[in-house]
Amino acid sequence: MTMKYVSLPGETAPPVPDGPKLCDGDDMRILHNAFLWGYEEAPGLVRGAPAGDVARSEFLGQWLADLDATLHTHHESEDELLWDKLEQRAPACALHVGQMRAHHAQVAELLEEASPLLARWRATADPAVGEQLADAYERMLVVLKVHLRREVVEVVPVAERVVTTEEWTAMADHSVGVIPKSRLLPQLGMLLANSTPADRQNFYAGMPLSVKVLWRLMGKRQYAKQFRLLFPGRSVPPTI
Repeated sequence: MTMKYVSLPGETAPPVPDGPKLCDGDDMRILHNAFLWGYEEAPGLVRGAPAGDVARSEFLGQWLADLDATLHTHHESEDELLWDKLEQRAPACALHVGQMRAHHAQVAELLEEASPLLARWRATADPAVGEQLADAYERMLVVLKVHLRREVVEVVPVAERVVTTEEWTAMADHSVGVIPKSRLLPQLGMLLANSTPADRQNFYAGMPLSVKVLWRLMGKRQYAKQFRLLFPGRSVPPTI
């Protein structure tokens, strides 16, 4: 899912500090597109699983658990490593940072609600539990459509002027390890598939050579296999 990252009527962005860009925040838009796609698909995946098919609910449940864990850790890295810096270095952005913190609190509540439902549904494939889980994911998407768009439009341009590349990269490094390495390459495919062609090329160009090699040797194939298992009958979206 690629969202139009623009302000809506009534929304205002903070002033962008003068000076050169210290970091490149384009990766935030790419990551956000993947989250939006994942949570847009989540309710249908849950509702579409046959009642009592525990093999299917376990497979889908692992994918959803990875998605939830990645979102949680992404928000945790911003809470711990970004918001205070923005408030201190760009005080005019403080109101918008406060809104971001409030959105994170909403998402955290929904993740906490979804977690036990997901565990029960994975173990039982109970449609009643699945419906509760799907509903939680639908409400999650409503929050994320606002939060992820406004973060890119209002916060990232400020962060690019006051946060160094090393500090920005530290947020990504903070998230490393939340997902087992055996399942990371398919997540990379999700990022690439939900990017515009230009973003996809730029993101791939900035990847370490070792990751590029792994993607070419194994990752692209792993992503395609996972997608076909998630969405039987659908064409695998292009990556790179």
